[in-house]
Amino acid sequence: MTDLIYEQPLNEKIRRYLRLEYLAEQLQANLDHDHQHRCFYPLFSLCELTERCDYRGEVLKDLDRQLFALSKWQSLPTIDNAEVETYIDKLSVAREVLQISQRTGMQLKQDRFLSALRQRFNMPGASCNFDLPQLHFWLAKPWEARQAEYQEWMSQFACLLSPIKLLLDLTRQSTEYTEHQAVAGFYQGNSDQTLSLIRVKLAAEEGCYPTISGHKNRYAIHFVQFDKQKHSDQSFQFEMATCP
Repeated sequence: MTDLIYEQPLNEKIRRYLRLEYLAEQLQANLDHDHQHRCFYPLFSLCELTERCDYRGEVLKDLDRQLFALSKWQSLPTIDNAEVETYIDKLSVAREVLQISQRTGMQLKQDRFLSALRQRFNMPGASCNFDLPQLHFWLAKPWEARQAEYQEWMSQFACLLSPIKLLLDLTRQSTEYTEHQAVAGFYQGNSDQTLSLIRVKLAAEEGCYPTISGHKNRYAIHFVQFDKQKHSDQSFQFEMATCP
């Protein structure tokens, strides 16, 4: 049985972090395999997001908050101190790197090759070789050469993406999954503490997916049958984690 995990952010900050994490995963996939010109879409999306908003201050505050929380956890007898110390070290290094770094993606903005491509990539079908002969030339390079260049472009965002990955990992690990029952394809819940992320684990064999809505204290989950694209009337078990 294949379990799928669906995540729903409950505030704008986690929503932005998840988008950046998704783009980081796409960048890595393009580094691992030759996807030709499709590799530029996540790169340019990341450029646009980081130009629109300077995440550094927000991420630094979250790093400080997590470091303070982890330092308090060290005194608890039920905590694995070795794991906590590992995260403290990783967060401290990530904070130091981010604090001294330049604004993310600035060097890519000055790259003439990438700038020419980026202007065209927003137009449907505009990556043809007669539109972008420089792209045609670049794609003719050996994969190893293109891979090295792509890795260099990716590295411009590492100072931001690495701490965001750590922060999301800690958010996800803050709460374990518990089993719940959806009655007639619906589940509703509330929480005394402020939530930032809802995670639903559901077997693909159920043939449906969740649509999750809510805010910091209340949430609702509707399960939709994929084949019929309508609300399910079935009752079934699923797992859920509500992360503060």
